[in-house]
Amino acid sequence: MKTSNFKAALLAAFTTLCFGASAWAQSAWPDRPIKLVVPYPAGGNADSTARLLATQLSDRLGQQVVVDNKPGGGGTIGATAVAKSPADGYTLLLDATAFTVNPSLFSKLPYDPVKDFAPISQITRVPMLLVVPAASPLKSVADLVRAAKASPGKLSYASAGNGGAQHLAAELYKQGAKLSMVHIPYRGGAPALTDLAGGQVDLMFSATSASGTFVKSGKLRALAITSAERSADWPDLPTVAEGGLPGFAVYEWNGLFAPTGTPPAVLQRLETETRAALASPELKSRLSDLGVQPVGSSSADFRRFVQAETTRWADVIKRAGIRMD
Repeated sequence: MKTSNFKAALLAAFTTLCFGASAWAQSAWPDRPIKLVVPYPAGGNADSTARLLATQLSDRLGQQVVVDNKPGGGGTIGATAVAKSPADGYTLLLDATAFTVNPSLFSKLPYDPVKDFAPISQITRVPMLLVVPAASPLKSVADLVRAAKASPGKLSYASAGNGGAQHLAAELYKQGAKLSMVHIPYRGGAPALTDLAGGQVDLMFSATSASGTFVKSGKLRALAITSAERSADWPDLPTVAEGGLPGFAVYEWNGLFAPTGTPPAVLQRLETETRAALASPELKSRLSDLGVQPVGSSSADFRRFVQAETTRWADVIKRAGIRMD
């Protein structure tokens, strides 16, 4: 055999061997537990969603999916840990709205949200309620707009913290309606809602899963919902868009990511099983009990969603001059 032919045959055999080994490794996945990192504290909406999803995926994948809370830095600590993990399908990230916000809030992140992550599927979304104290004289969005324009800078709005979803939803509304209101950031949503119910602040944008119980108990009054269309759970409540801002729609959300470089076959399996889990009546019911809506988008749709959200919040943050460092 000529040397060139021998080298070609050897290369072909080596390529076949490597491809076969790679295919075997992917087909064997998963053969050990999978870690699902949640970059927020235990007990919150993202954590609760992650634990419900983990139970379903454990059954479907035949390996335990373990939730690992890594809070801090507005979600950046947990995201960094996943970005630096091996891209083998055994470390995943369940993140939230902050994933698309942090690139504009921080001058430098220890990871690149575009280059370092592969979007798998949007898990859930939840609209917000525009709420005021039960005793507030504001009975509608029109009342709020009139009051804010009559006394610029007098009305105050609460949030769970600077740069959070509630803060940015209010900023988007302020900018669209051309209003001047004062931001009062709290260390979490619970104390913000408590002070709002007590009349210490005038209004707040808060996820239905958090503020809905306050409204139903009579402690708060809902003026509008931030969904694109009226909600079946709140059929008599107008949307913010109906209140004079056409196209206004804001949701808090959770989504599943893997480190970039994760084998395509593994990503496809994760997408398929995640979407199947979210379509199951059991998980739909459990998520509904939390007040959130299951989504289960394709990876392509989720990637487009992340890009659009990143662009939108970058513009809001720039115009508002919000910085976290």
